[in-house]
Amino acid sequence: MSVGRAERPWTVVAGGLAVVVRLTPRGGRDAIDGIEQRADGQCVLKARVRAAATEGEANDALIVLLAHAVDVPPRDVALVSGASARIKRLTIAGHGPTLAATLEKFSGV
Repeated sequence: MSVGRAERPWTVVAGGLAVVVRLTPRGGRDAIDGIEQRADGQCVLKARVRAAATEGEANDALIVLLAHAVDVPPRDVALVSGASARIKRLTIAGHGPTLAATLEKFSGV
């Protein structure tokens, strides 16, 4: 499903960027696979990690992946909700518009 320009899985917030991610653990590689609009209309950033979804390993790998994608230290990425769910909400500390522009380039939109 195609994603329109205004539909992004991230929002600039005070102090950084809020991101909605659909994570696939044990996905064979660590990668961001672009943006997807789900059947319910929610827009998500698709990500996969090699780590299994046990003891927070996949969440930790996602934090490192996102930090690397936007060139910030992992300590600047925080899991806000969805620790045990496939859909996760994270925040990235920093200059929101710059982070959004970087994610736009990295996610292939």
